[in-house]
Amino acid sequence: MDRAAPAILVRDLHKSYGNVHAVQGIDFEVARGEVFGLLGPNGAGKTTTVEVLEGYRERTRGIVSVLGHDPGGRPRALRERVGIVLQSSGIYRHATPRELIAHWAGFYPAPRDVEEVIDLAGLRESEHVLARRLSGGQARRLDFALALVGDPELIFLDEPTTGFDPAARRAAWETIRALADLGKTVLLTTHYLDEAQALCDRVAIVKDGRILAVGAPAQLGVGASSRYRVSWRDDAGELTTRETDDPTGLLHQLTSAALARGTGLEDLSVSRPSLEDVYLELTAEIDEEPAR
Repeated sequence: MDRAAPAILVRDLHKSYGNVHAVQGIDFEVARGEVFGLLGPNGAGKTTTVEVLEGYRERTRGIVSVLGHDPGGRPRALRERVGIVLQSSGIYRHATPRELIAHWAGFYPAPRDVEEVIDLAGLRESEHVLARRLSGGQARRLDFALALVGDPELIFLDEPTTGFDPAARRAAWETIRALADLGKTVLLTTHYLDEAQALCDRVAIVKDGRILAVGAPAQLGVGASSRYRVSWRDDAGELTTRETDDPTGLLHQLTSAALARGTGLEDLSVSRPSLEDVYLELTAEIDEEPAR
């Protein structure tokens, strides 16, 4: 196995349903050990893309490689190395997490230790509770545990925290970070900007089946725009914001005027576009032309 090769390679991926084009020429790579996010609004094509990578959906055309395999034929050699957390699960409701994890472990040639998985997923306190009595957050932890017990190299997480309360979301984030600490490759889809910012090494912003931008969350705004945002409070106490390609001249003008007045500049800040700024700009709906 070539460790230098990407865990996921996608070139010119298309998926159509008749005249509906869900995915329209997507290209990206995911390095081994990377947490990569597909970020976009509902209906952007994120889940369709992931389902193609998982082998659950046939692509219309394009090149797809997952851990060196074409997932289209769902080869066993690939399925043994992949864990999947779907948006919703259908596990047996009358068994306990411990029973289910032990049962799932039997499907794999070299599973992780059941005790280790229970601790890693944070299920120790609920290991003997029937699945149907688990809270939403505990049930999601069980989903993570079942995806992890086979000791996969690559884990797909499709909208892993949709519908969670803040505490359950933070718990899920801890589990995802634990996977990254184990050196696992993680591909997650989300429409939560804070989730992408907190978890992902890189993200791809997707809309209408196309990738609009790719990069590290902290650097995506810098790469997408050369603008700076300068903010300060004027003499009347009103917050003023101005955008500029080069803030040096503006800052010199503002500080010189303040020194001449013998006053300070309140709430002065210089920033670059954030991930949220770039996301909102790229995914904004184009206003329809007025009727003629």
